[in-house]
Amino acid sequence: MIRFTHVGLRYGKSAGTASVALENIDFEIPEGGFRWLTGPSGAGKTSLLKLTYLALHPSEGRIDLFGTPTARLDRRGTALLRRRIGVVYQDFRLLQHLTAFDNVALPLRLARRKEAQVRADVTELLRWVGLSGRLDHRPDEMSGGEQQRVAIARAVIAKPSLLVADEPTGNLDDDQAERLMHLIRSLNRLGTTVIVATHNLGLVARHPAPMIELQDGRMTWHG
Repeated sequence: MIRFTHVGLRYGKSAGTASVALENIDFEIPEGGFRWLTGPSGAGKTSLLKLTYLALHPSEGRIDLFGTPTARLDRRGTALLRRRIGVVYQDFRLLQHLTAFDNVALPLRLARRKEAQVRADVTELLRWVGLSGRLDHRPDEMSGGEQQRVAIARAVIAKPSLLVADEPTGNLDDDQAERLMHLIRSLNRLGTTVIVATHNLGLVARHPAPMIELQDGRMTWHG
């Protein structure tokens, strides 16, 4: 499903001034696997996630997704592969002019799902994450925790093959975090491959799973 082979990432064009974000990263996650991604701020967690959901390309090494070497993908192939990936961004990235309902419905509408099914699926998922009373609210009318739940709902609504989440519980209280981890683990049990980046080691302890640990752009633990 996911394989990183000697992957490195550098920011900046000049070899003398380039900043090393990741160096010699090697790991493999099988289809349906779950991995925690941990490490201090600046360790490279977000950079690794961006490589995984094809927002960045490695400076060196090889990345395979769904059995496909990403270096061989053209623009259309990249777009098709991205449709199989759900992403929870640290900064939410909700469309400010759309309501909570329409933000979550967007992936289904882009996939040309029937509107009756879109309404049923989105309404049920937003009810499950405790936002049934906020369907018609725009992001600027919601708290950070509510926006986080909308962002997670949008990422999982289309049942992606791969879910990549960057600090998905960072704006949630403990009860909300546990509820959303239950949703994420349920998707994982149904076959979705999951990578969750977090600083919350208590959450990791309550939901044991293999872990990738980064330190200063290097992988210090995988297992």
